[in-house]
Amino acid sequence: MPLKAVALNATLKTSDAKDPSSTDRMIGLIDKALSEYDVVTEVLRLADFNIKPGVTSDEGAGDDWPDIRAKLLGADILLLATPIWLGQPSSLCKRALERMDAFLEETDDQGRMVSYGRVAAVAVVGNEDGAHHVSAELYQALNDVGFTIPANAVAYWVGEAMGSTNFVDLGKVPKVVTKAVDMLARNTAHLAGLLKAKQYPDEGS
Repeated sequence: MPLKAVALNATLKTSDAKDPSSTDRMIGLIDKALSEYDVVTEVLRLADFNIKPGVTSDEGAGDDWPDIRAKLLGADILLLATPIWLGQPSSLCKRALERMDAFLEETDDQGRMVSYGRVAAVAVVGNEDGAHHVSAELYQALNDVGFTIPANAVAYWVGEAMGSTNFVDLGKVPKVVTKAVDMLARNTAHLAGLLKAKQYPDEGS
């Protein structure tokens, strides 16, 4: 049975925006690479949803997060993809992580955090240096809320400082990016398969 992945695209652009999304292009590369390992990916563009501020799993009427949460917990892999703004993850990326804070208090019938057994990877794009800083922030947050991080589970591209070229504008994807994407896909699919076959021990073990 194929593994399932959910990719959260934290671009600030909605799907009907005129300008293409560099984050979306990076997700497309990772999606293609993951498919080689029998992983089926669903992409959710966070800007298309009404994700209310808060730290619970349901913030009331009109909140789209409960449906997104259900998709996350129904998947084996979470890909959190963000552009760099002001040297940080986008505000939508932070909003999603804040909503996942609820996982700290939510457990399954074995006493494990509901996100246990799921693997997370990160994708970052931007025009200034900062990919390592952003991935470090996301790694820590994702681990805090119960996701497992594989080795080398980040793919990123950053352009020249003060430059105007975006990742989506490149005629050819650099080999170093392709190599990182392939490594992310290989390691993430491998670890997700292992955890799907054998979940973490419960509190009584």
